[in-house]
Amino acid sequence: MDVRIGFVVFLCVLPVMVSAIRPHLTPFYVKGRVYCDPCRAGFETPLTTYIAGAEVTLVCKDRIRGIIVYSKMVKTDSSGSYTIFVDANQANQNCDASLVTSPLRDCNEPTPGRDHSRVILNRYNGIATNDRFVNNLGFMKKKIASACARIFRRYRDYDDEN
Repeated sequence: MDVRIGFVVFLCVLPVMVSAIRPHLTPFYVKGRVYCDPCRAGFETPLTTYIAGAEVTLVCKDRIRGIIVYSKMVKTDSSGSYTIFVDANQANQNCDASLVTSPLRDCNEPTPGRDHSRVILNRYNGIATNDRFVNNLGFMKKKIASACARIFRRYRDYDDEN
């Protein structure tokens, strides 16, 4: 009788123990924005606008073999923001959010250095939240806007004061 009770208790406790040591399978949310740089400055300025309908891809590659193990493409919303739902821990991969295309004909040249951003998608790094924010990604206009000279003068004046 005692053996039967012990066996039943063991069968009840075992699933609880397994689920306690198993890593959480809650998803990640990779978040960012895509902008248009009218000054070709290489960074966001007060004249920067955000692009609705731009395509962004998240690609995760195995660190050792370099092969793609996860890929997902999304479009930005009306505010130029995007969220990529990632339903798996990418512990041994290098993951990058990258620009694909811009719907704007006059602003579709990717900004060097701002055309992709690395994102960490594992739970072993001290980040408590499931949200992962990446640097904003940018396209540049083909022709520099006339108001950019005023912006750059303001930046230069500020620099001269310091």
